[in-house]
Amino acid sequence: MGKINWVILVCFFVSVSFWIWKPDLVIEYFAFSGESFLKGRLWTLITSLFLHSNISHLLGNMIFLFVFGNTLEKELKAQKTLAVFFLGGTLSFLLSVFFYDQNIPLIGASAAIFTLISIVMLVKPLKFSFLFLMPQGLVAIVYFLYNLMAVYYGLGGNVAYISHVIGFLVGIPFGIMWSKNWVRNLFITIGLFLAYLAIVYIIQTMLPPFG
Repeated sequence: MGKINWVILVCFFVSVSFWIWKPDLVIEYFAFSGESFLKGRLWTLITSLFLHSNISHLLGNMIFLFVFGNTLEKELKAQKTLAVFFLGGTLSFLLSVFFYDQNIPLIGASAAIFTLISIVMLVKPLKFSFLFLMPQGLVAIVYFLYNLMAVYYGLGGNVAYISHVIGFLVGIPFGIMWSKNWVRNLFITIGLFLAYLAIVYIIQTMLPPFG
């Protein structure tokens, strides 16, 4: 079993344990926030990656981690994949303190996963995902642009869209460094996205009008 799949198992174990064992205490001592970090709880940069707020948060993140993490691990091996996963996650947490209140806890692996997503986009964009039913480069650009638009329009709630964007941007230099044809792969991704928009537009014009 790949190393990234062990990370998935740990996320499941830690998150479920968090839900059933004094959640408030876990959040205080193991979730990252600017306030907690300033109190010297440096370990929260790592422990927060494994904590998820509910089952939908956990399952959503783990599907993305399974798809993109395993693709990257097969392409670059486990050591590099795990290194950028933890680097992307910790840097995203640290940089997010400039955008969120210091007492807001940030939990989940999503920002770290976005780091893997951007690297896959530049390394292996045509790798097809049967879970998403589309090339992974297309999944990457669609979800990045969605999060970018969410930041632009000020969407909030319980989703740290800014952290996702930061995580994605952290992965870009690694994708450039580890891809022999990153420029070509970037253009392939853009081409996939334009084709996607064209298909969506054609389908919409073929549908009967509502009302």
